[in-house]
Amino acid sequence: MRTVIALTLIALLAVSTTSYAAKTAGQDNGPEAEDTPFESYTVTTPSVSGETWTLVVVMDEAHMSNNTTFEISSQICLNDGVCDPPVVQELTIDGATHTTSLTPPNDHSYVNWRVKAMYEDDTKDYFPYGSWYTVWSSCYYDDGSYYGPDAEGDGCGGESEDSPGFTLIPALAAVGLAIAVARRD
Repeated sequence: MRTVIALTLIALLAVSTTSYAAKTAGQDNGPEAEDTPFESYTVTTPSVSGETWTLVVVMDEAHMSNNTTFEISSQICLNDGVCDPPVVQELTIDGATHTTSLTPPNDHSYVNWRVKAMYEDDTKDYFPYGSWYTVWSSCYYDDGSYYGPDAEGDGCGGESEDSPGFTLIPALAAVGLAIAVARRD
């Protein structure tokens, strides 16, 4: 049992850092409308800590007429490399227009988002499949430095001293403890 817990802790740490490492820092990525069931989208870019971030997705006519519905999920990742769990967003729907918004916390590095299209025949597709679209923050950390319009030297303008989430030392301590517990068995 302890081995399972130890391996789970290690896997969680690996997933959070993999999500961060898979991005090209500072480069937003979004859908090509012709490859999706939506005809257009607009998004607040860059995302700014403590300010409303808005996403508007407009469903195309073909999918609108066959009773397709959308579910939009978001995930916020922090400058310390930790990503919050995905959240299904509350949507405001006006015809084909689907709007959602959120307020990123201080010290976030980017906002991920994706669309789940649910069809009348009970099938579904994810856009993008197996990944996320990404909007970078106005201040993000990459490879030892801060970047973006709100970056100030070795931090972000207006950020507090305390960063939420794991830092490197507690993360390493958690992994070491997990290994020690696993070896005791």
